[in-house]
Amino acid sequence: MNLNFLKKFKISRDSISYFVIALVVVVLIGGSYWLGFLKGIRETKKIVVEGVTNPQKEGIDFSLFWEAWNVLKSKYVSQEKVSDDRSLLYGSIAGLLSSLKDPNTSFFSPEDAEKFSQDISGEFGGIGAEIGLNKDGQLIVITPLKGTPAEKAGLKPQDKILKINNENTFGLSVEEAVRKIRGPKGTVVTLTIFREGWEKEKDFSITRDIIQIPTLDFKTLNFEGKEDKKGKIAYIKLNNFYEKAPSLFYQAALKAIFSQAEGIILDLRNNPGGYLEAAVNIGGWFIEKGKTIVVEEFRDKSQNETFVSRGPSIFKDVPTVVLINKGSASASEILAGALKENNGAIIMGEKSFGKGTVQELVNLSDQSMLKITVAYWLTPQGHRIDQNGIEPDIELKSPQENEKEEFDTDSWIKEATQVLVKKIKGEN
Repeated sequence: MNLNFLKKFKISRDSISYFVIALVVVVLIGGSYWLGFLKGIRETKKIVVEGVTNPQKEGIDFSLFWEAWNVLKSKYVSQEKVSDDRSLLYGSIAGLLSSLKDPNTSFFSPEDAEKFSQDISGEFGGIGAEIGLNKDGQLIVITPLKGTPAEKAGLKPQDKILKINNENTFGLSVEEAVRKIRGPKGTVVTLTIFREGWEKEKDFSITRDIIQIPTLDFKTLNFEGKEDKKGKIAYIKLNNFYEKAPSLFYQAALKAIFSQAEGIILDLRNNPGGYLEAAVNIGGWFIEKGKTIVVEEFRDKSQNETFVSRGPSIFKDVPTVVLINKGSASASEILAGALKENNGAIIMGEKSFGKGTVQELVNLSDQSMLKITVAYWLTPQGHRIDQNGIEPDIELKSPQENEKEEFDTDSWIKEATQVLVKKIKGEN
């Protein structure tokens, strides 16, 4: 009986021993955790970036960005390059926008934002070429502006710009390229160009100048397509849609009226665009009041806006031919599309560039700026211009490489005149 009691006692004593050992282990682990927790509080590394927050949005933890920031700041080989937090922040914003792969959405530092307005002011320093990115992200010439160093040097629409002063343009934004191409009057910039049909690239050394953009040329032609003060065809060459375009077109329209023009050739070749309002204003001379000129299509369709003709619609019944080429972009495409779909104007030449988006300028708190695409442009019949362009009704052959495009020898004007005369006479 006592033996059984002792056995039971021994078993209970062993159980107590195991319990005490387990309790000690728990205390040791808990104590270590507590000491570690206190040490962690005292020695926690904090990444402090002033003026920003670390939001949690739709499952995205922005602490990953600051983690990458910290690694870059602490490990990048050149401490000097990562010492400017402002540059790193601006680079991050630029990278955010570039992820959209939209060449028309971009970020401007305060300095670049101040310079940006020069692009559409009508006068600036540089070579006089409208540049952009094609579908592959390659920097290209959209069009050389009339009478500028770029045109005189022989640049053509769709020329690929491979290098600027021997620096590769791969991955370069349009804004960065513009900064590199511009410079003081009289200095030289060298562009390495590749053109379709060439076996290898060529260097173009172009002397910079103050660029004064001509807006409009007007002539009266006879039925043979030759300049004639008594001619009955009004030839209007519109080079851009900047501030002066509506007032200059008004003057040209009066000349066309006083010359009793029976037909109009509207030449939009190498016209890179400009202000939407200018295109709507000029369209009003051709399109019946109240009819659609262009539609802005937003992400939220309830915000869509339709721009209509406000008149005076004086030329709505006048036979019209519109000339376009690969350098016709933006507002040029709006006007060409509206005249084609509303007035039955004959479009001749090449398929246009296909730049049909709306950009909004958003000023940020430190005077930096976003240029962001907010809408597409649609023709009156709903054709999206962006990436599609305007197709010509009659396709014309591009001039040869070394062929001068002087007015008297311009084959496109001659062909446009022939087509227009037939339309005037009711033969087509």
